[in-house]
Amino acid sequence: MVNKKILFLALLIVLALPSLALAASLQGIVDGAVNVSLIIASGVVVILWVVTGILFLTAQGAPEKLSSAKKALFAAIAGTILVLVAQGAMDMIRKALNINP
Repeated sequence: MVNKKILFLALLIVLALPSLALAASLQGIVDGAVNVSLIIASGVVVILWVVTGILFLTAQGAPEKLSSAKKALFAAIAGTILVLVAQGAMDMIRKALNINP
């Protein structure tokens, strides 16, 4: 069985290769890696929201299923906040260091 961390890292590298190949400097490489990471994180957040909706629809009032749906809802909210904060932090760092994206 392939380790999930290694598989995720390999997927991230494969998705980042086009933007890394076009980068002319270290700044370009870092920007490309950050942008790919934010795109992947945004996709994961969308999937979390869809799964949360499905969990609530299939719970049908069962307390244990509603409990797992609520946990998924909190995870989706936390993931959304994390992605938004990460994007905002990157924008603040770019402005503070006068880096044009």
